[in-house]
Amino acid sequence: MERWRDGEMEITNINQLDPHKIYTYTDYLLWKFKERIELFKGKIFKMSPVPAKIHQDVLRNINRKFDQFFFKGQCKVYFAPFDVRIPDKDGKILTVVQPDLCVVCDLDKLDDKGCLGAPYLIVEILSSGNTKKEQDLKYSIYEEASVSEYWIVYPTDKNIQVFVLQSGIYIGLKPATEGEIITSRTFPELSFSTDEIFGNL
Repeated sequence: MERWRDGEMEITNINQLDPHKIYTYTDYLLWKFKERIELFKGKIFKMSPVPAKIHQDVLRNINRKFDQFFFKGQCKVYFAPFDVRIPDKDGKILTVVQPDLCVVCDLDKLDDKGCLGAPYLIVEILSSGNTKKEQDLKYSIYEEASVSEYWIVYPTDKNIQVFVLQSGIYIGLKPATEGEIITSRTFPELSFSTDEIFGNL
């Protein structure tokens, strides 16, 4: 059955969407189906429906370290589902992502819908089936949006790759493997052993 809101038809089934069409955040707000999706420059991408246990274990461990560090400071930590809307150069919102973790320090970017603009730091934990999306598409989006630091976490390999923005380009640092210390370049006092992330898996 068709449903309408403010003169626009609400989408209640993901199959109503055209995979070749360019959508906006305004369209995104009308979608009322159970599947979680992201918008990458107007294109729809389905998210993993239920994250694996190892994904959730790693997310919990990283969030614990981040929360301890940022708890009393100005920056705020958010984890998915949490919409980050990234406007293009004309201010149009064609990209809406849900990072596993993000750190927002410019609190003016926060509103009831999530974050409008680039967080300072984003963490993505790779899951089966989304490796290409994280490594290719999100890498380019975060770099273009000037996210200062981007972590890609590999749960099965038990390492973390950190990219730091320098002159508008991501520079990859040496991956932090099992038993090594990972230190944020953006927040140098945020430092811990990878064993605290992967040790209890």
